[in-house]
Amino acid sequence: MDRADMIHADTKAAEVLRRKHLSITEGRKKILSLFLQNPDALAHGDIEKKAAEKFDRVTIYRTLQTFVEKGIVHAIPTADNSVRYALCKDCTENHHHDDHVHFICTNCNSTICLDDIVSPKVVLPEGYIMENVQVVINGICKNCA
Repeated sequence: MDRADMIHADTKAAEVLRRKHLSITEGRKKILSLFLQNPDALAHGDIEKKAAEKFDRVTIYRTLQTFVEKGIVHAIPTADNSVRYALCKDCTENHHHDDHVHFICTNCNSTICLDDIVSPKVVLPEGYIMENVQVVINGICKNCA
């Protein structure tokens, strides 16, 4: 990624933080810029590795939690009980609309949001209240096939 792309991602990150009524700190800008520069979902460890300056684990965790609460990123559970995060498209504070399928490549381990494939509608028995549906498909991505 060239310098112009990095500056663009940094500017866009500041705009998103401003629009979501969050303080624009260097840490938040850097972490959000990583999401803007990467098409795949990121794990906590990915952010630690890719951040130029070192953020402690707690700062990264708290930043990710804030981003989830504000509808900036959504969490994707994985088979190994870890969590990856991806940018939201149309989410609002405390209300996610990410009802799409997630694909995890068993070869390269990338996690991709398949925005055009909507999660199936689930009808629960009376008395149950659905909060969210996560559909995760494991297989070989188009880059590894």
